[in-house]
Amino acid sequence: MDVQLEEIQDILKKYGQEHLLNHYDLLDEKKKQTLLEQINKIDFELVNNLYSSTKEQKTNGHDKITPIDYLDKFKLNDQYKYYEGIGKKAIKEGKLAAVTMAGGQGTRLGHSGPKGTYDIGLDSHKSLFELLSENLKEEGKKYDVMIPWFIMTSRENNKDTVEFFEKHKYFGYQKNKNIFFFEQGELPMMDTEGKILIGEDGLIKLAADGHGGIYESLVKTNMTKKMRELGIEWVFIGGVDNCLVKMVDPVLMGIAIDKKVTVACKSVVKANPHEKVGVFCRRNGKPNVIEYSEITDEMAEATDENGELLYGESHILCNLFSIDAIERMGSEPLPYHVAFKKAKYIDKDGNLVEPDSPNAYKFEAFLFDAFGEVDDMAVLRVKREEEFAPVKNSDEKGVDCPKTARELYKKFYHLD
Repeated sequence: MDVQLEEIQDILKKYGQEHLLNHYDLLDEKKKQTLLEQINKIDFELVNNLYSSTKEQKTNGHDKITPIDYLDKFKLNDQYKYYEGIGKKAIKEGKLAAVTMAGGQGTRLGHSGPKGTYDIGLDSHKSLFELLSENLKEEGKKYDVMIPWFIMTSRENNKDTVEFFEKHKYFGYQKNKNIFFFEQGELPMMDTEGKILIGEDGLIKLAADGHGGIYESLVKTNMTKKMRELGIEWVFIGGVDNCLVKMVDPVLMGIAIDKKVTVACKSVVKANPHEKVGVFCRRNGKPNVIEYSEITDEMAEATDENGELLYGESHILCNLFSIDAIERMGSEPLPYHVAFKKAKYIDKDGNLVEPDSPNAYKFEAFLFDAFGEVDDMAVLRVKREEEFAPVKNSDEKGVDCPKTARELYKKFYHLD
């Protein structure tokens, strides 16, 4: 028997996960090796702790939630030019990089490829990736720099994403010079008994670890090291599905530099008090984002003396970080949140099980959970119609869908 296989069997026995090798002998040689490599990468102590967390009652009852201060980009008056000047100088000096989180598939949109390859229906038929690349290049021209672009893929879509960029000649970028690809982390899915699931392919069923894994992924894949080699000091992180995302914003950057904060985030005011979005706040004095499910109706509807919502600043996944902050946040995993999902799997007898109801735990970290690690941050309110046109749902939903994103994009760029 192979020594590696013996060692792995011992590890699995220790953690009660022996079933992972139940059908090992039925796999071809390539899959056998892949399965052993998967098992070798698993942090079983972490997995045990994650499973234990599913049995715990989570409560935020003792947390003190208070409003957070913010700046309105269009009410800065004389300060606008001041902040803009600081930011422009830093961008011209090549201190900014952009990161796009693009690990998802376009399944909910009826699209079979990576979400970034999706065509939202413009006359140009440009994909989300192309729309983002054009904006990034245009902004770079203003400052006579080529802003480095880092794209986070997933195991599931990395190959297709890279091939898509190759096909389109990287939209004018140069691979490994000013455009880089790296994969986000994954964690095993588990059943209600704490057993790791085997997928239809005979391998461990893995799921992406959420956008909160971005920090750890940037560090583990040496992307932060690459950024430092390029002279980068500030990193904008945004999602691929917002076709109006502004990755280059000298005002946001100037505010961060001037106020000496390591994190600066954009917000849009809630469409209504009960919009289902996470909002910026302070939790026990520290910057944070509170989910809509955590806010009471009274808090959601509370206003200040000007009639503005006290908890009205929506987190739109448009965040600027110092590279020091990313490395600090990526030095250890964030707390994980549990989602109960439907997942197909192979049972101990080798049968494919297709459940009718949720049967598996998926573990995700949220990017904003790291905000509590900083003493302070800046929040800049921007206009929804200028910076936030997400493509998350199919047109049937009627909100945050290709149709609404397309309308906002065309209106902003005067394409009608």
